[in-house]
Amino acid sequence: MKQDMILIIDLGGEQNALLAREIRALGVYTEIHPYDLDADTLAKIPGIRGVILGGGPNNIVDGVAVHPSDAIMSLGVPTLAFDYKDAAPIPEDAEARAALLNDFVFGQCHADKNWNVQNFIEDQVELLRRQIGDGKVLLALSGGVDSSVVAALLIRAIGDRLTCVHVNHGLLRKGEPEQVIKVFGEELGANLVYVDATDRFLSKLEGVAEPEAKRKIIGAEFIRVFEEEARKLVGVDFLGQGTIYPDILESGSKTVKAVKAHHNVGGLPDDLKFELVEPIKMLFKDEVRAVGKALGLPDNMVYRQPFPGPGLGVRCIGAITRDRLEAVRESDAILREEFDKAGLAGKVWQYFTCIPDFRSVGVKDNARYMGWAVVIRAVNTVDAMTATVEPLEFAFLSKVTNRILNEVKGVNRVLYDLSPKPVATIEWE
Repeated sequence: MKQDMILIIDLGGEQNALLAREIRALGVYTEIHPYDLDADTLAKIPGIRGVILGGGPNNIVDGVAVHPSDAIMSLGVPTLAFDYKDAAPIPEDAEARAALLNDFVFGQCHADKNWNVQNFIEDQVELLRRQIGDGKVLLALSGGVDSSVVAALLIRAIGDRLTCVHVNHGLLRKGEPEQVIKVFGEELGANLVYVDATDRFLSKLEGVAEPEAKRKIIGAEFIRVFEEEARKLVGVDFLGQGTIYPDILESGSKTVKAVKAHHNVGGLPDDLKFELVEPIKMLFKDEVRAVGKALGLPDNMVYRQPFPGPGLGVRCIGAITRDRLEAVRESDAILREEFDKAGLAGKVWQYFTCIPDFRSVGVKDNARYMGWAVVIRAVNTVDAMTATVEPLEFAFLSKVTNRILNEVKGVNRVLYDLSPKPVATIEWE
């Protein structure tokens, strides 16, 4: 399908991603590209109807101010500049910004509104079939929204020539491995390899209390398990990845400071024997969720909360033990169930429980006993750089507390973390 595009040129602007999101919201596709694009690269980008020059404070590279390449300036399409030379900054007022973009995109560029979820799915299915041909694809399926959407797209494109490997490291939330098996193995008919590596991971983690050491063990062991499963397969030439646009943008460029490194952007080995398949790498998170909904994935998978790579391993604070890990899993499940019942699930960005590695005195069956403290964390954020605490109703907290104390073995206290970020972080480890 022919698709019009507005090209955003990165000249050090800090709000280029905001512009891209707002133009896509108008129904027109847009991408952010570096300032030094050459003519050959530009010729491969179809449907360019206009260019936005996104200048800003990061426009100095190696002591020299950057400028768009001659090829960009020779495209012969309408151009709108922000914070570049004598151009004005991006309007802070959302309505003023929307009016300006609307006039540029439709009034000057005469772009068509042909960017939507259904068109994206149709285009990607066709592109995947062209790229993969008669080949086979291997995908690590975590159960998170990104890998799940990639799996659903690949199933639609190539069917059983996709093999999904779901590694259960024993650190997932309650019901997540079962949901992956149900949705992909049973409902979507995926070629699913399920690996229960719980004992293997927990043995490696035994006695390890330092958070970064836990992370490294979990990450390294996951790669080993995945590689072992990959070696059992024959004729797989492609590796599917759930890379999304923020992963690329946050990993930095010449004019964008890196927010954080992403393992799937520049972190793969040079001798990788697979060709990458990344069908959602140009989508923002909300767009990924919309695609997942359109592909028929369940809401609790599409709207799955941010979940750390090490899973509950960094919410079982200190050295992980099986009984305390199970207490974290059960208390987290209760909290999520009560959030759903109270209609809070879509209103709070992230909520979870964690259990520190210490016990306090309590009373049970008229006798003294030592139990753990469950800490509830519920925060709101826009970019995860800062976070505020959700002011949950006392009656709601009391209900959750009573359920945890009565239903979770080994727990005798429930606490609510009131600490914002900064000074605290969102996770405890």
